[in-house]
Amino acid sequence: MKILESLKESRSLLLLTHVRPDGDAIGSALALGRALTLMGKHVRLYNESPIPAIFRFLPGIEQIVSDPGNLSAYDTAVVLDCSDLSRVGSLADEVGRIPTLLNIDHHMTNTGFGCHRLVDSSASSTGELVYRLLTDLDADIDEGMAYAIYTAIFTDTGSFLFQNTTPEAYFICGRMVEMGVDSYKVAQTLFATYSLGRLKLLNMVLDTIEISGNGKLSVMYLTQEMLRETETSVDDINGLVNYAKHIEDVQVAVLIQESRPLSGDSPKPHYHVSLRSNGPVDVGTIAAAYGGGGHPGAAAFTSFTSLKDIKKEVLRISDAL
Repeated sequence: MKILESLKESRSLLLLTHVRPDGDAIGSALALGRALTLMGKHVRLYNESPIPAIFRFLPGIEQIVSDPGNLSAYDTAVVLDCSDLSRVGSLADEVGRIPTLLNIDHHMTNTGFGCHRLVDSSASSTGELVYRLLTDLDADIDEGMAYAIYTAIFTDTGSFLFQNTTPEAYFICGRMVEMGVDSYKVAQTLFATYSLGRLKLLNMVLDTIEISGNGKLSVMYLTQEMLRETETSVDDINGLVNYAKHIEDVQVAVLIQESRPLSGDSPKPHYHVSLRSNGPVDVGTIAAAYGGGGHPGAAAFTSFTSLKDIKKEVLRISDAL
């Protein structure tokens, strides 16, 4: 496998994932980064966005930095959990000029960028692919790497509730528990511990729910003012869209989140639109039509139109359901 050869031959590597990183992106980067470091490589883990506080329990999380350093110093860039190189953020073009560009991903919408690729849309997560790589590299998986891999798979399968939960995902997570992962600790930290502010925010967001005329799509929204009023942060948004997904007869749930202006942009707000499928609808294809991407069961895109217009456009999606 050429990607294995590249990893073995590389001396200085930049590992990076998509903006607004989730557990799969973060866990995959931490696990692979640790393994490559133990192989004697110079490794830097980079992400343009702040790392959500909920993942602070992961060993080595402080290794992910917001400064990539001198990009000309790297012979290899490893892009994890990104369907397209642009997903890494503002440095995409510069990263693309690093001599060897490796693409490790499980999104069906992956564009096939990079010199060498490990792309498998049948995998539950990028974390599952990283585990395969570590096995092929004969890496000794320590407890920190085990926590990273377990978290990657656990989060991207929605704590094993989503349709992408494969037998391989269960097998790998079982192995990680054998290596020291406290599965109860991970579950409690990520899905079962809420601040009072998060509960107040949930109440506000649920109050915005609208259902399409045919009852097959639900949409709700979240504003920066709601975050200020409840003294919460983007860390508290994780998983909120799933509440709308569990409404009877709903096939697609949508959360429209007002985001802060992008660096260097005008004060005009933009919106992160999260989609979740509760049935046969492929929301990854829907998101791709709006310049985003994701999986059949979970996807997202960004919009720079008004909240009113986005809601109107999203509700129109229900006509095809």
